[in-house]
Amino acid sequence: MTRTTRPRAPAKTGGRDDPASAYDMTPSDEGIEQRTLACIVDNEPGVLARVVGLFSARGYNIESLTVAEIDRNAHQSRITIVTSGTNHVLEQIEQQLLRLVPVAKVIDVTNSSGGIERELALVKVAGKGDARVESLRISEIFRAHVIDTTNESFIFEVTGASQKIDQFVELMRPLGLVEVSRTGVLSIQRGKEKAG
Repeated sequence: MTRTTRPRAPAKTGGRDDPASAYDMTPSDEGIEQRTLACIVDNEPGVLARVVGLFSARGYNIESLTVAEIDRNAHQSRITIVTSGTNHVLEQIEQQLLRLVPVAKVIDVTNSSGGIERELALVKVAGKGDARVESLRISEIFRAHVIDTTNESFIFEVTGASQKIDQFVELMRPLGLVEVSRTGVLSIQRGKEKAG
């Protein structure tokens, strides 16, 4: 029995020949940006799983996620999601979230003129002598509060933008950073209007 083989196609060096294809997965020249979305949802079992499932099914990454009830009488919760992608992908995420039945509203906090984003972190630092004094000095600059202290450690509470917390953590690293616990991003809109 003779076996014949088909000639192999030449290896592709770039993207698809047909860039208009719906299946074209070549990277776009569009820049990656980070965005905070606030979703007002019905407070019922399974809603969070459906929202997270939307992200995981499509391969989108969630960088921060916070959830809390905002109106007990209306049975509504607020899910704040920080994600990143191209502008096109982020618009798709927003549209797909709006299609979910329990989602009442999606607010793009990052691109909203009245959006405010904050995060809280608890930062444990262990040190003695000069390192201890320096960690206290830095905490005053960042307006962090000492919420617990021993002879060899501090626990600081710091709030602000995520970048501020990142900077605080990096400055504490050489001074004896032990542990960090972060809430994730919280968001709200300025003005008198209610989000839901």
